[in-house]
Amino acid sequence: MAPPKILVSAGEASGDFYAARLVGALRRRFPEADFFGCAGRHMRAAGVRAVVDASQIAVVGLFEVVTHIPRIYAEFRRLAAAAAAAKPDLVILTDSPDFHLRLAPRLKRLGIPVLYLVAPQVWAWRKKRIDAIRRNIDRLLCIFPFEEEFFRRHGVQADYIGHPLARIVKPSLSKEEFFQKHGLEEGHPLVTLLPGSRQGEISRHLASLLVATETLRPQCSCSFVLALPAGLRHAAAVREQAEGRPVVVVEGETWDAIAHADLALAASGTVTVEAALLGTPMVTFYRVSRPSWWMGRVLVRVPFYSMVNLVAERRVVPELMQNEMTGESIAAEALRLLNRPADREEMKRSLAQVAARLASDADPMQKAARIAEEYLNHGVTHAL
Repeated sequence: MAPPKILVSAGEASGDFYAARLVGALRRRFPEADFFGCAGRHMRAAGVRAVVDASQIAVVGLFEVVTHIPRIYAEFRRLAAAAAAAKPDLVILTDSPDFHLRLAPRLKRLGIPVLYLVAPQVWAWRKKRIDAIRRNIDRLLCIFPFEEEFFRRHGVQADYIGHPLARIVKPSLSKEEFFQKHGLEEGHPLVTLLPGSRQGEISRHLASLLVATETLRPQCSCSFVLALPAGLRHAAAVREQAEGRPVVVVEGETWDAIAHADLALAASGTVTVEAALLGTPMVTFYRVSRPSWWMGRVLVRVPFYSMVNLVAERRVVPELMQNEMTGESIAAEALRLLNRPADREEMKRSLAQVAARLASDADPMQKAARIAEEYLNHGVTHAL
């Protein structure tokens, strides 16, 4: 019996991280399996052969994506051709619905079982996608607790596996070690700046964050850390932009930078979930192009933008979106929380409740691997 061939695809940094952990869990079950697909640094480290570099399809915004369409479509065709040539036994698509929900029908026509990890947020917008999910996805693996019931109600075979980060997010250094490593002064509040993981996000957010530090510093005697993801291509340019500011730039130490902070200023996204799991109070924000924002306002139907507030089903953390996101407004919300310890403690209690909702009774990636194994074993049995 030949080792299984498994196509794995992720376009975002968080999806690449989750998919890599699922690959690790599957490799323990199928040591000789051939993993290939659209891979970032985490999946490549896990032994996934990169037919497509994940960074080539990671674009956010309804209108921002337009200028990148030729490149993304070329990568789409390359990945689809690789699937048709290799005829994998299983496909695992992770997040990036604009890319993957277009790829799924082609894979389905090849007769390949398709699993989807990290459900598309059709409960928030573009609900017509549910029909495509129902037709082309064999199993949907959800990481937020409210998603399973929503998708099953719409005829999609969905399973809540728990949030992959709930069991693994933790600092690697003590607070004392982190402060010593980066020359931070004890006794001063630490504010961590989290502008995003993609270059486009960072370019839209960083200037306002730096204005916020200039506004805050004389009022709170804070120390500031700017946390960048490991492997960011334009890290040197970001460091240059922050040069001369009272900011320590760190790369690949996001969990430490969050865990040891008194407050995080966080771009809405996965990092807000990480902050919630680490129990760090935060101010959230996000900005896209004006056309994307206008279109989004028409299409998006959710009471909150931050996943922390959506999971809590109430406003736990401040949200400063689009025009509300200025250096001054970020600084004002930050100063309020820094000056009111009772408000920070109340937020911590609420974040602990969010963390509890994201927990699961077993390792989410082991749950996902067991489901994937069912499809692989079925395929082997069917082939025999």
